[in-house]
Amino acid sequence: MQIILFMNIKTNTMKTPIILFLIAFNLSAFAQKNPNNHPKKEKIESMRIGFLTQKLELTSEEAQKFWPVYNEYQKKRDAIHESRMKEKMKYKTGLDSLSDAQVEELVDAEIIFKQKGLELQKEYHIKFKSVLPIKKVAKLYRAEDQFTHQLLEHISEGSNRKEGHGSGREGNNPDSRRPNPYEEK
Repeated sequence: MQIILFMNIKTNTMKTPIILFLIAFNLSAFAQKNPNNHPKKEKIESMRIGFLTQKLELTSEEAQKFWPVYNEYQKKRDAIHESRMKEKMKYKTGLDSLSDAQVEELVDAEIIFKQKGLELQKEYHIKFKSVLPIKKVAKLYRAEDQFTHQLLEHISEGSNRKEGHGSGREGNNPDSRRPNPYEEK
């Protein structure tokens, strides 16, 4: 898996080493806290950090305040996702083979997970606004969406190549994407 990131690091000589140090520090802390992580997940997280760093153009002061809050948010978001996956794994078979009660439990649990994710997002929206200017908070949301889109596109391209379905570029039509309120026009 390889996503090419074009870093636009400003020529400010003090800013670049500090940001690179913070990225390295965050990655090492992430790896130490999560020794059971798969290498692919660690690679994706390091790419996410690089992508967000490039898109947000944080000052060293902003970075010092932002990354601990974001890492905390990411950890909580991952915990919700893990719980959701465990719930889904209970019912590996297709919906048609489940009882109505099981399907209801599965659907109700999905709604609860979505609600927990929204509550977390609302909680951290306030925290992000306390450590970043509002324009950079908006850039954060846009950058997260862009990163997810690029990652899914890359994964789709890889699976299409493995299955022999061409280049995987058929889904790249900008008109077929759902609108992103944070996207610059």
